[in-house]
Amino acid sequence: MNVHDHSLDPKPVVELLGIEKSFPGVRALHNAHFDLRRGEVHALMGENGAGKSTLMKVLTGVYQPDAGEIRVDDAVVAMHSPQLAQGMGISIIHQELFLMNHLTAAQNIFIGREPRRGMGLFVDEAKMKADAAAIFRRMKVDIDPAGEVGEMTVARQQLVEIAKALSYEARVLVMDEPTSALNGTEVEHLFEIIRDLKAQGVGIVYITHKMDEVKRIADRITVMRDGEFIETLPAAETPMSTVISLMVGRELTDHTRASGAGAGEEVLRVSGLNRGSIIRDVSFALRKGEILGFAGLMGAGRTEVARAVFGADPVDAGEIRVHGKPCRIASPRDAVARGIAYLSEDRKHFGLVTGMSVRDNITMASWTRFTQNRIWMKDGALAEVAKEYVARLKVKTPTIAQETRLLSGGNQQKVVIAKWLLRDCDILIFDEPTRGIDVGAKSEIYEMLKELARQGKAIIVISSELEEILRLSQRILVMCEGRITGEIDGATATQESIMTLATQRDSEAA
Repeated sequence: MNVHDHSLDPKPVVELLGIEKSFPGVRALHNAHFDLRRGEVHALMGENGAGKSTLMKVLTGVYQPDAGEIRVDDAVVAMHSPQLAQGMGISIIHQELFLMNHLTAAQNIFIGREPRRGMGLFVDEAKMKADAAAIFRRMKVDIDPAGEVGEMTVARQQLVEIAKALSYEARVLVMDEPTSALNGTEVEHLFEIIRDLKAQGVGIVYITHKMDEVKRIADRITVMRDGEFIETLPAAETPMSTVISLMVGRELTDHTRASGAGAGEEVLRVSGLNRGSIIRDVSFALRKGEILGFAGLMGAGRTEVARAVFGADPVDAGEIRVHGKPCRIASPRDAVARGIAYLSEDRKHFGLVTGMSVRDNITMASWTRFTQNRIWMKDGALAEVAKEYVARLKVKTPTIAQETRLLSGGNQQKVVIAKWLLRDCDILIFDEPTRGIDVGAKSEIYEMLKELARQGKAIIVISSELEEILRLSQRILVMCEGRITGEIDGATATQESIMTLATQRDSEAA
C-alpha cells in the first residue's frame, strides 16, 4: 500500500535555507536546503557522511548553523537548543534510542515535565499514567504506561519514543533509520502509525537507506551528497535507480584502479558464518597478493564479520580455513597466531596505546622476540627494528621515543600497520583505514596498501567511502543487513552498482 498524497498543503511547516556548518577541518554542510510540509513524509537520503544527520541536528537545535536560515511557519527563528525546538513542536527520534530502561513508559515520556500535585511537591503519578495512556490511544497502540521500558522489545521502546515526541505536541517528527532494528511485522505496524500521524497533520522527516521503504512511505525525496543539497523529487514518479545515481553522482578523483594481477593461492576461506541477525550465512575467500573490498551502508555487518574472523566476537556457526586448514579462532590471540591482523576503525582505542612511545607501539605485539631468558628486553634491538619500520613506512616523527598521541592521524595509522608487519601477519584486515586522515596522508596509505599486496600480503579493506573501495579493490563484496548481496569485479565496478547491492534487502533479493 502506497501512502502518497498529492493534496498536501504546499506551504512548508519548516524550511532550512542555505545552511552552512563546519567543524575543525571538516565542512559538514554547504548551502544545504530542506523543507517539510504539513501531513507529508519527506525522505532524506544520501550516502554515509552526506550530511543528513548534521542537517537534522541543526533543525532540532543540537548544532548551531554557521550561516543560513531556519524558518518555522514562514518566520525566521534562531534554534538555540533542543528544548526550544521541542517547544516549537519539532522532535527527533534518533537511531540510538534515548530511554531510561529502569523507568516506566509514562516516566520516560514525561521525564523532567512530570505533572505535580500538593503545591508541586509530589509527582502526580495517576495523571502522568492517564496522559501517557491518552497518547498511546491516539497512536492506536496497546502499551501499559506503568510498564518498565527495559522489559520491552526494541519496537515497543521505539513507540515510547514516538509517544514522547507527541507529548510535546509535535508537528514535525524526524525519524533517523527507524526500522533498523525492526522485523517485518514491526515495520508494518510503524508504517500504520506513520499513516495515522500524517492524517493528523504531522510532518515526518524519514532518514533511511532502504529504498523499498521510501517507495512505500514517502511523498517526496531529497538527496544530499557531500554536505550539499542535490535535488528534491516526487517519490511516486522517481525510479530508485535515479535516487542512487544522485546519491553517488560524483566522479572518482583518481581513476587508477587496482589490478587483479598478482593474486595467488587462497590464504583464507570463510564458510557459512552466522551470528544472530547481524551476520547471516557469510562466505568468502581471500587470496595472497589481493585487496578484497567490503562495501555497504552503516549497519550492514561488515565490521561484525571482521571481528568474528579475528576472534573478537563469538559466532553461532561457520568455518574458517587458513592456508587450507580448518582452525578454531576463539580469540584475537588465536587469530594473530595464525597470521591474521585486524586494524580497527577506532585505532586510538583498539590499535594503539597513545601514551606510549612510537617504539613501544610498533614492537608491543612482538615483545617475546626481544627478550632474554623471558625477562630482559633487548632495548637496542627494539630501537633498531622500530627505526627500520619508521623509515620503511615513512612515519613522520621526530624520534621513536615520541608519544604516539602527538602524531597525526595518518602517522598513527602507519604505526599500527608497522606493529602488525613486524608481527609478520600475512592476512591484514583494515577497517576504515583512512578515517580521520587528511587527503595527503590518504594517498600515502593507499600506496602502502597496494605495495603490501604486491609483496604478497592478503588484504581486506572495509570502507564506507566508495571512492576508496573502487581505488583499492580487485574484488568487492557488498553487504546489506548482515548478508553478502553480491560480488563485483573491481575493474568494472561503479558507485551505482555498489549502491544497488548495498540497498538490496531480503524482499528485493532475487
